[in-house]
Amino acid sequence: MEPQLIDKDQIILVGFSFFGDPFKFSGGWTEENEIGRLWQRFMAYLQEAGEQVRHIKAGRGWYELHIDHPEMERTGEFEVFVGLEVERLEDVPVRLSIKILPPTKYAVFTLVGQQIVADWSKEMTDWLTRSGYQRAYAYGFQYYDERFKSMQQLDESVLDLYMPVRK
Repeated sequence: MEPQLIDKDQIILVGFSFFGDPFKFSGGWTEENEIGRLWQRFMAYLQEAGEQVRHIKAGRGWYELHIDHPEMERTGEFEVFVGLEVERLEDVPVRLSIKILPPTKYAVFTLVGQQIVADWSKEMTDWLTRSGYQRAYAYGFQYYDERFKSMQQLDESVLDLYMPVRK
């Protein structure tokens, strides 16, 4: 799995956040774990009050941001943020959290079908070792656009993983 290297400007996200071990009660790609529940809460919020979210970038997809925590290897706890990109911050509803990602280079891994639910972390680590790049920041995100159909249509789905990198 070889990534595409791209440079991106600052990304401003608004959404919902969870900190802890999202797989404590239910592992894998399921709507029953804390990540699935976080998506459900965010989508319910958008149905209820989505018109309050301003300056959403047109034609943009959805973000699932994973932020490493210093104790993550020991505890399994990290932050998960789900949301969408906005052009600028103005009158952000109090229930929403904000994440501002710095301008950086990303290694973008495109996953298709069953690759999405496979353990791709080893392949990403192997690529880092071979490439001469290292992680630039302690986060990464999954980007869902119209190519991702659903978990029920996984074989027809495509997902991009973004890892910030530097030489």
